[in-house]
Amino acid sequence: VRLARRLDSAKEHSQHSMSKYELRSKAKVLSGVSYDDSLLAATALTPPLIERIGGTDGFRLLASTFYDHVFADKETPWFLGIFASSTKAEAVDNQYRFLVQTFGGPALYKEKKGKYTRLVGRHANYKIHTMAAERWMYHMERAIEDHPSLKGDEVARDYLTKYFRYTAYYIVAASEYMRDDQLSGGTQLDSGRIW
Repeated sequence: VRLARRLDSAKEHSQHSMSKYELRSKAKVLSGVSYDDSLLAATALTPPLIERIGGTDGFRLLASTFYDHVFADKETPWFLGIFASSTKAEAVDNQYRFLVQTFGGPALYKEKKGKYTRLVGRHANYKIHTMAAERWMYHMERAIEDHPSLKGDEVARDYLTKYFRYTAYYIVAASEYMRDDQLSGGTQLDSGRIW
């Protein structure tokens, strides 16, 4: 019921094209998390998240655990279909690199993908809708709960969950407004598979 109300509210604010501020507002309506609160995991923790989670290896463990849950998901085959154009190892590596770079580590994602993260564009060809965002969050929340370095760190878990929730719904909100010339990644395997 809460999600349906958030969706109705977000639809009322829809326009043909949106500024980043309008997208942030729509993502807040959908996720229940503000843009500023989504940044807390990257800006408000001392020591920083990268230290609290166990360094770069801690992010690799989070990505691996997340994709273990995703690839074992037999309840929602449509969700696993979103990941059909990559191997599990590729998906883990991409997410690991993104998380390390996002949370203050070396620019591993940039080394592989180029200067811009283009998170929305890289997901634009996939069917990322609110049900997909909820299922993604289900698996990520389980991965966060399973992470040994985060078990006793309520604040880091809360901030990280807010970051992921906001980001998942930002992708949902922004995907409605993507043009074909903004896509990056897709449902076909790229030669060299470096997406």
